Amino acid sequence: MEFLVGSVWAAGIAICVAACGCGIGMGFAVNGAMNGISRNPEASGKIQINMLIGLALIESLCIYALVVALILIFAHPAAPAILGALGGH
Repeated sequence: MEFLVGSVWAAGIAICVAACGCGIGMGFAVNGAMNGISRNPEASGKIQINMLIGLALIESLCIYALVVALILIFAHPAAPAILGALGGH
């Protein structure tokens, strides 16, 4: 039971850190792209495409953290027994 509670806390903290880190990274990426577009408007197409690809890669890191968090919560070997005991089944 204590390990499952620890796993839930670890999953919550992991997704929190990943979301904050990805948000900060995306902010820096958009900031750099907007600065580049404002300095050279003719290159806005190339800058925008590269920014979108970079944002997709940054977002994939957050999705990976979510997958790991879900594995920590639901793939625990004793999770079905503990959840069954908590649910009364």
